[in-house]
Amino acid sequence: MLLNDFFKITDIQNAEKYTISIEMNPKHIIYNGHFPGNPVTPGVCLTQMVKETIEHITNKKLLLVKGDNIKFTAVLNPEVNTNVSMSLNMKIKEPGFLHADSVISAESTNFFTFKGSFKEI
Repeated sequence: MLLNDFFKITDIQNAEKYTISIEMNPKHIIYNGHFPGNPVTPGVCLTQMVKETIEHITNKKLLLVKGDNIKFTAVLNPEVNTNVSMSLNMKIKEPGFLHADSVISAESTNFFTFKGSFKEI
């Protein structure tokens, strides 16, 4: 679990879609190997951040069942961009299944886009 260690949710706004303020932890042990002196947030961690944020909002445990479109569009260095924003749109596809669209960004840079489906477990 990465929430509250690798990253922290500092604010959640809900309008038509969620806007989540996130604080990255540039001192996390993951960055010792990815990469010393030039930390790069691993793509799998960005994907996990989306999953755990949805779990936090819905208070449900989820399993990623399909990644329709996952793109890593820029390097997220947590020392340069400690504070990022996640936009999140969720839709119930059928009972027990949820589809999500998300973008993790800071200012005018999109680091990660995600479209995928989760199953409640």
